[in-house]
Amino acid sequence: MPLESKLTEQQLFDQLISSLVHTTWVSLGKLKNPMTDKIERNLQTASINIDMIDMLYKRMTGNLSEVEDKYLSQILSELKMNYLHEKSQPDNENNEEPVDEIDKPKEKTDKKKSKSNKKKSK
Repeated sequence: MPLESKLTEQQLFDQLISSLVHTTWVSLGKLKNPMTDKIERNLQTASINIDMIDMLYKRMTGNLSEVEDKYLSQILSELKMNYLHEKSQPDNENNEEPVDEIDKPKEKTDKKKSKSNKKKSK
């Protein structure tokens, strides 16, 4: 019996899975950490979260709706594939990649280089 929550068991289950999935994407470095506002990668945490979601999925076999079963199966597959991809990538010193560098168009970077080259040649 919920203490003060007015949420249904379905809503609570959805929030639990969503929370674990979101935390896993953050740990994989695919989403910004909302606490630091930075992209951070922690593959050990990602692995534990994936294992927890997988355990819940296996333990709930026969108790999930067709939609829930399909969603959990699909999201586990996506998380596992992304985990394997991230694990195969070389580690950065601090496991972070600045978002600004990811989002910068190459044209701006090239213009800066050409301006600095012009200054050097003068």
